[in-house]
Amino acid sequence: MELVFIRHGQEEHTLFPPESLHITDPGLTEAGRLQAISLQKQFPLSETDLIISSPLRRTLQTAQIWSEGTCCEKVVSPLVSPRMFPQNPEWAALPCDNLLPKEKVKEEFNDFFIEEQFGEWWSKGINKSSEQVFASIAKRFLNRCKQTGKERIYIISHDGTITSYRQYMTGRKLSRNDFPKEIGDLKINF
Repeated sequence: MELVFIRHGQEEHTLFPPESLHITDPGLTEAGRLQAISLQKQFPLSETDLIISSPLRRTLQTAQIWSEGTCCEKVVSPLVSPRMFPQNPEWAALPCDNLLPKEKVKEEFNDFFIEEQFGEWWSKGINKSSEQVFASIAKRFLNRCKQTGKERIYIISHDGTITSYRQYMTGRKLSRNDFPKEIGDLKINF
């Protein structure tokens, strides 16, 4: 099975930091929308493909724009929501990383299936979970991916989350220098 992690397109909250990092529920910029469209050529989708998206507007918009006109399966999971990297218990989560409530996802992104079985993570997300807790989350998520029977799964997520999964899966110590860029991808055979 091949997992393809893709970082979402350019988002509104990174245009004018640090003030813009406090925007709640930021979406994609126009450049981010164009980046999402570019995924259609870079990674053409079919009905056999599965996209798993983080439950934030910018990741859902990236997945929605990219998959427009295809009948691929789309799932929303809190197990790929924003995650601080590296972890520091003294840091606070930013408003731009608050998960959309399931009701809002159902209302605005109704072509996505919501993974209800991870209820505890819908309320708090994985942003500040310890390394030990994250290892348990990662194991659970990867097992869930295996159970799909899909040959390739696309995961639309965030730089810290992607780097956390990469570090967990490869066993290599990574840093913020290893973050993927906007619409950057990382392929891992699992």
